[in-house]
Amino acid sequence: MASALSAFRVSISRISSLRARQFSYPATSALAHSKRILCSSSSQHSVSSSSVPLMETNENSRWKPMCLYYTHGKCTKMDDPAHLEVFNHDCSKELPVTAADLERKKPQEFEFFLVLDLEGKVEILEFPVLIVDAKTMQVVDLFHRFVRPTKMSEEAINKYIEGKYGEVGVDRVWHDTAIPFTQVVEEFEGWLAEHGLWGKETDGTLNGAAFVTCGNWDIKTKIPEQCVVANINLPQYFTEWINLKDVYLNFYEREARGMVSMMRQCGIRLMGSHHLGIDDTKNITRVVQRMLADGAVFKITARRSKSNMRNVEFLFKNRIK
Repeated sequence: MASALSAFRVSISRISSLRARQFSYPATSALAHSKRILCSSSSQHSVSSSSVPLMETNENSRWKPMCLYYTHGKCTKMDDPAHLEVFNHDCSKELPVTAADLERKKPQEFEFFLVLDLEGKVEILEFPVLIVDAKTMQVVDLFHRFVRPTKMSEEAINKYIEGKYGEVGVDRVWHDTAIPFTQVVEEFEGWLAEHGLWGKETDGTLNGAAFVTCGNWDIKTKIPEQCVVANINLPQYFTEWINLKDVYLNFYEREARGMVSMMRQCGIRLMGSHHLGIDDTKNITRVVQRMLADGAVFKITARRSKSNMRNVEFLFKNRIK
């Protein structure tokens, strides 16, 4: 327990190099009262982690959506008590970790995990990433940007956004904050550099970190497609990643085809709006935290060929296809 407590206390120097900022987003007040869905695990998929207190939620507490203007640095109501009552501005509060969660955790190859879950079928519409400290399992920071399509007409964009985000009440904030993909990449690289996870002076790969995605689509397919549309080269840090589905399959020795089924099997509550990228990223992070607490070791599952970036090698023999 002493070692677990020691690991749980992040050193001052570590916090200095990875400043844990307050994060966040406004949608509608109705969204703040959304019901949390209980995902009960089936009998044949019982998990030894049922006793793990990770992310236990007080039934009397009310879940709050994040202020999406805040995640874009545009919230003007930080001194408004009514706004603060409705919207959350600190992502880490939804993803707590206790010392008990660290008792069975194994050493990891990487210092940090970058949990990514894109939204957008035609073009990328939302780009959220959470940094998770591999040692403490705590959320370090959040990067979140809405992305304005490059090739679509304004009429098509308006119709698409109304259908995609209108029903969860974030279409207005999308229009107020969305920026081109090229600018998103620039800001993302600045954010990575701020945390010491990437630098232009290196070979362009990540420093002590790895992306974690729920499937191969995000990095294998969608980001290269969007780079072509935006007429930019594929960044080198998108050459390898960890497919959570494959790690889950090999660790628990059972198949889960998506985030919701993983959460159901692990008895984790689905919170927020499914297919709102920022909420899905947080829910995937909760699965990552649970697996780390259960003793899973996260390794790279897919890597692009250096000679031909279109070719991807899948490193796990037992994987979701």
